Amino acid sequence: MKKQKEMGYALVTGATGGLGKAFVHALAKRGYKLLLTGRSEEKLLALKAELAEKYPQTECEIYAADLSLQGSRDAMNAKIAESGKRISLLANVAGADIQKGLEAYTQEKISFQCRVNFEAAVALSKFAIDNRAKELQIVNVSSVSGIYPMPYFAIYSAAKGALTSFSQSLRAEMKGKGVKVTVVLPGAMPTRADIKEQIQGQGLWGKMAAKSPESVAEASLKAVAKNKRKVIVGFWNKVMRVGTCWMPTSWRLAFIARRWSKISKDAF
Repeated sequence: MKKQKEMGYALVTGATGGLGKAFVHALAKRGYKLLLTGRSEEKLLALKAELAEKYPQTECEIYAADLSLQGSRDAMNAKIAESGKRISLLANVAGADIQKGLEAYTQEKISFQCRVNFEAAVALSKFAIDNRAKELQIVNVSSVSGIYPMPYFAIYSAAKGALTSFSQSLRAEMKGKGVKVTVVLPGAMPTRADIKEQIQGQGLWGKMAAKSPESVAEASLKAVAKNKRKVIVGFWNKVMRVGTCWMPTSWRLAFIARRWSKISKDAF
């Protein structure tokens, strides 16, 4: 009987969210040892118990941390580094999809969203590279929302656009150094009630373009294993990208502004 290849440690941010959990289960099935982080220790403990029941052979460590705070990130990183664990895979999944006009923001919310969606992913990419195993795979979860400027979703789309750019640059820097970097651009995923409502509100197109968290996680892990530079998940999301790239930016901005100005949601 062929012996299964022993997998290393996988660090997953946003592990208790819908997409984060999908990554966690996909990695557990592949035999990875798990390092999981999220803001809620209670949710992390529940996830660890769930994994212990479903994958009793899987090693799992949890780290409650607020990735928008450098001190909290540094404390988590120090614990991992001091344990001597070397990272084989990093999945930067954590994000905050605040959606409203800039006038409705506080300075605190501006910093929070930029730090979670961009700064934390960059910082943890650096940490993973400095503490990597012989080979390292980095998956940065961006969004199709980062392809174009998006009024009333401006900070989120800008941060995700920055993450897409950063990831592709990092991939070039790491060429030949045993580090694979893939940036993933999913569309809507039915992970929360408010997102499910938005998908329903978009009618047939919303239903066709939406992808399950499980399918996004699987596509992401397969893509980084092949060292793909960038992946737009879902056939209809690829069609949207091709079908709208010819449109003048002013048209896209006007269309998005009309649609998104009617929606407001917060996160913290």
